Amino acid sequence: MLTSPVAPPRGLTLSDGRPARAAWSLDPRTIHINHGSFGAVPVVAQEHQNQLRAQMDANPVAWFPALPAMVKSTRREVAKFLGVSENDTALVPNASAGASVVFSSLPAKIGLEIVVTDHGYGAVTMGAERLARRWNGTVRTAHIPLDATAAEAYEAIVAELSAATGLIIVDHISSPTARFLPVQSVAREARRRGIPLLVDGAHVPGLYEDPLNKLDCDFWIGNLHKFGCAPRGTSVLVARGPLAAELYPLIDSWGATEPFPDRFDTQGTLDLTSYLATTTALDFIGRTWGWDAVRTYMSDLADYAEETITAAFGAITGEDHHVDVGMPVNALRLVRLPDGIATTHDEADALRDRVLRELGVEGAFTSFGGIGYFRLSVHVYNTAADFDYFVEHCVAALTEWAQVPSATPSS
Repeated sequence: MLTSPVAPPRGLTLSDGRPARAAWSLDPRTIHINHGSFGAVPVVAQEHQNQLRAQMDANPVAWFPALPAMVKSTRREVAKFLGVSENDTALVPNASAGASVVFSSLPAKIGLEIVVTDHGYGAVTMGAERLARRWNGTVRTAHIPLDATAAEAYEAIVAELSAATGLIIVDHISSPTARFLPVQSVAREARRRGIPLLVDGAHVPGLYEDPLNKLDCDFWIGNLHKFGCAPRGTSVLVARGPLAAELYPLIDSWGATEPFPDRFDTQGTLDLTSYLATTTALDFIGRTWGWDAVRTYMSDLADYAEETITAAFGAITGEDHHVDVGMPVNALRLVRLPDGIATTHDEADALRDRVLRELGVEGAFTSFGGIGYFRLSVHVYNTAADFDYFVEHCVAALTEWAQVPSATPSS
């Protein structure tokens, strides 16, 4: 086995000495190295959510009238975790739902353009395209090279702005390319021009402290069920300025006459126990290891994983599989795959499914510009051994599959 130029960090443990993974219910027969897609919920938060569901089902007539106050209390704690005001913070099911709230609530701007980037999350971009059709407008896409610096990315986005721009959508951290985009500088320019800005921070909560510091945007969305490890279906929509008053939940309910964000606390008979168990997950990680220590560990482990995997591919192909993403992220990294594999979004998804089915690894594969990538993402339950396993069981197989394109089905 190859020796990594980066030393592996020592795995995190629980107070009783067990490995961190013991706090999760992940299938031990599978290697889980794709935390960034759907997250993973610690057992303590699962149990709390189950208790809440039992309370809801035992006395629904008592539960639902009391639910808005419980949601408000939770978002107060979530806002504190993110370093924002509770008066600017609404809870929504996921980041795409938050984007949909913005798209459905903005005043009509007939004929105006929406500017996105080619690093955007597909579902959000599709929502922007639907909004553009309602506006009888168009979507303009800023093309940003994968290795673009902050200044270069900023210039590429600003070059697409004009007097016809009615909305800008920029990822804080891009999902397919695992890189930052210069949201602070774009926000300043958007504010100067009077153009509303939506920042898609789906991956950000938990990865970075105080993520909205010095970020003056109109709307920001972030998933708590990714690196925050909250139960799935828990995200935030942060809105500041006069346009916040225009935002309404996707479902009209009895809170509709309340101001933003209180109107989001009332959503009829929806099961919002995922919201209420969120602080259990956040507090568990904070009390057990401390968020600063967790972020350091994730970054160190990602360093090890990236170097180990690129070296393993390089030993077979004779090529450099490192990827310069311009503005790198602590716990998300890209490794270039051998040529000819996962060159489209559909092929990347098919490869993800095949690797899980045949090799027992939950991994993320993406494509950008016709090139396939392995997107590694780590959390506290991961150790160096997980990525050593990937090297031993997946690297040679992926290289072989790349040489036989028909071996990877398109669906």
